[in-house]
Amino acid sequence: MDLKELTQVMHQFVASKGWYAPTSRRPHTPRNIAISLSLEAGEVLEHFQWNDGPADREALSSELADVTLYLIQLASLMNIDLEQAVLTKLKINAQRTWDDEPDHKPTTRME
Repeated sequence: MDLKELTQVMHQFVASKGWYAPTSRRPHTPRNIAISLSLEAGEVLEHFQWNDGPADREALSSELADVTLYLIQLASLMNIDLEQAVLTKLKINAQRTWDDEPDHKPTTRME
């Protein structure tokens, strides 16, 4: 499943719960989604509080999924092509330097 398909599945789920309706008790507006995204990111941090890693990887996985879904939803509601935004940001970051980094050879996750 690609990002566009995932976005469609997410919108179908939210719509099926009635959360896009103006009368919803949990209205999924951009403002509310941005707040929820921040709250869920905080829940990710809780897995690392007082530990170097999560005690429950499945619970962390669930929180990361929540963050991802809110991020995808917010980007979609704001008409931002998230895939393009990420690629653009990676290109910008490739040109940046950080003063406190020692010279090093770039590595990939697979190395």
